[in-house]
Amino acid sequence: MSSKLADALYRYVPAIDSLRTYNFACFRRDALAGFTVAAVAVPQAMAYALIFHMPPQMGLFTAIVMTAVGALLDSSKQLINGPTNAISIAMLSALTMAFGDFEALSPDKQLQWQQSAIMMALFIGAIQAGIALFRFGDLSRFISHSVIIGFTIGASILLLLDQLKSVMGLKAVGDVHDHFLFKFYRTMTEGGTLHWPTFGIAALTIAIALLARYLNRKFRLGLPELLIALASAGAVLAMLDPAKVSGIRLLGQVPRELPSFEMPTIDWGLIRLLSNSALAIAFLGLLEAMAMAKSIAGKTGQKLDMNQQCLSEGVANMAGSFFQCFPGSGSLTRSYINHVTGAATQWSGVISAVGVTATILLFAPLAQYVPRASLAGILILTAFRMVDPKQVAYHFNATRYDASILLATAFSAVFISIEFCILVGVLLSFAFYVPRAAKIKVNELTITNERVIREAIPSDLRCSYIRILNIEGELFFGCAPELERQLKEFEETLPDSLKLIVLRMRRANNPDAVCIHVMEAFVRRMKDRSVTVMFSGVHASMARTMQNVGLDQVVGAENIFREETEVWASTFTAMKKAYATIGLSRCQHCPNREIAKEERNDWSYMI
Repeated sequence: MSSKLADALYRYVPAIDSLRTYNFACFRRDALAGFTVAAVAVPQAMAYALIFHMPPQMGLFTAIVMTAVGALLDSSKQLINGPTNAISIAMLSALTMAFGDFEALSPDKQLQWQQSAIMMALFIGAIQAGIALFRFGDLSRFISHSVIIGFTIGASILLLLDQLKSVMGLKAVGDVHDHFLFKFYRTMTEGGTLHWPTFGIAALTIAIALLARYLNRKFRLGLPELLIALASAGAVLAMLDPAKVSGIRLLGQVPRELPSFEMPTIDWGLIRLLSNSALAIAFLGLLEAMAMAKSIAGKTGQKLDMNQQCLSEGVANMAGSFFQCFPGSGSLTRSYINHVTGAATQWSGVISAVGVTATILLFAPLAQYVPRASLAGILILTAFRMVDPKQVAYHFNATRYDASILLATAFSAVFISIEFCILVGVLLSFAFYVPRAAKIKVNELTITNERVIREAIPSDLRCSYIRILNIEGELFFGCAPELERQLKEFEETLPDSLKLIVLRMRRANNPDAVCIHVMEAFVRRMKDRSVTVMFSGVHASMARTMQNVGLDQVVGAENIFREETEVWASTFTAMKKAYATIGLSRCQHCPNREIAKEERNDWSYMI
């Protein structure tokens, strides 16, 4: 293998890079974590598939292909990709808007529904990979984590409400274009009476899962809670008199087969119809995965590459579309389990995929005896576990911005649509961030009688010949109006005797054309008043931009003082030249008045 190819593999396939320090201890930790995750992934994958009416084996396929491919490319060592409840709920909303209620569709339309889900995995993956290739992954830091918290609240409410009909044995009622809440209301009031055997099986499943969880926590047994609950409910159902449990729907046949290569069906008309939903779900998947990866990295100290993380999500979704998989993302529960059970590297995800594969080959025929009500019970448990009350309280109490984003996202999820709420949250994040980022500080500095440079206060006497102005902030187009307003207010205070202005730019960053134009206009207005403007603390990017637009020629190269190692050094140099320029003229209150009389050359100051 050439060195260039090896370097590319190490860089873009982090799992390969981890092999350079891999040993048996790492494998033992990865194997324990991977097989533990697989035990949870099997029932979850089937349940998440049923959320939006996909065959359960497609959920298992997604838990194999997407988990393995994502693990190879993940920047995070512990993140587990695959089917998630959040993505499944969003897919249900998107496909329902495009096709209508699944149960009212013809068999051909139901098949098209499933093919569209596979096609969306390709489309969503392409969007995510594009974000990575254009290196937009770092922009995720500008999206508040309150978006994820608000989405989680909304999604958990919708998941809970959606599964109640399956737990109660009711028939879904509602028109294709009815809002979810209206259909829920009609189902609860018109969907029939409570089917007690179905409700009993769901309650039994929940009770067994909670008992297993209690035993795990008390005795640290490491029991596969959900698998035990499903197997127990199926066993109880098999032992009961069939007449007493008639009407309980079973999962049905799950074939003992592995995912095979198959080109996804591309329908450009459906792509146009589903494009907005695909974009929202792509962002949701990235936010979900990156939030979980950051959470784990905060505990492990691992450094993450967000663009690599976006690439792993995109490639995993795209690869899955060629193996009958639907869209997925980073799983909250499975990633957490992977972390707490000691996963050392990304290979724990690959081992998890192997564990799901072995489960299909060994136990797939038994899945047909699993009651659908049991899976609904597991999803209801998941809905409650999705929300962390401490996290909700933390973000709600932090600032009014966090509370507003959280509430707006959750409200939009429940009362508008699950995928639209992500766009609402992202838009609010930018809407709240940009005005705060656009704030720029323009404040005048003064030299006191003790020869101390500090921020001026209203009672300070101003020099009649020299003024110092400090500019701090991001000089991008958003702050241009504020910068222009403050410069003009400063101009109105200038006396006719003024000879020189020193603009301290050390903490003015990332200038763009709009703000540079405002600065140039200010310099030209000062020239018209025979006032020289000097720039101090000019760093490399500022100097480069000034040269690109010719502002350096307007100011004069001799009046630009580049940033130096010592913080105030360039400002001191500028002030020294400023006093030399005005000669021996001094204000009555100037701290350098006596020095000027003695014709000394000492212009040092305290800060």
